[in-house]
Amino acid sequence: MKIAESDYANQILKFVENQIGNIFFFNHIAVVELNEGVHFDMTNSSSIIDEIVSFFGDKEPYGVIANRINSYSVNLMDAPFFRTQAKNICAYAVVGHDLAGKMNAEMENDFCTSEKVDYDNIYEAIADVYKKVTSKGYFSLN
Repeated sequence: MKIAESDYANQILKFVENQIGNIFFFNHIAVVELNEGVHFDMTNSSSIIDEIVSFFGDKEPYGVIANRINSYSVNLMDAPFFRTQAKNICAYAVVGHDLAGKMNAEMENDFCTSEKVDYDNIYEAIADVYKKVTSKGYFSLN
């Protein structure tokens, strides 16, 4: 389910569309929906990460949810680079909507040492990420 089609659609504070996907901003959370076929890595991640950092600033914690409505790849070896660019991120989730998306979410989960990041639906992901951000629980992708 696209976030714009969910019960949260009326709470979107800002929407940004760029060449690799869409970003939906809420209080404390950004939901990212990458385009079909994108390969997300350190060469193109700044188009998403810069928007997120610009919106939330460099002081307050926030969470990011990758809503995998499309099939795309992520270079998980670039995770340390992503973390250096998004310093205040304190919660991360991946929502898989089909078998491939769920498998990719599980792989991304394997790169997180402290917490579960893979979710079956956007509602569970938002509730959990919001709780983590507002309680300032931190995670690591190492």
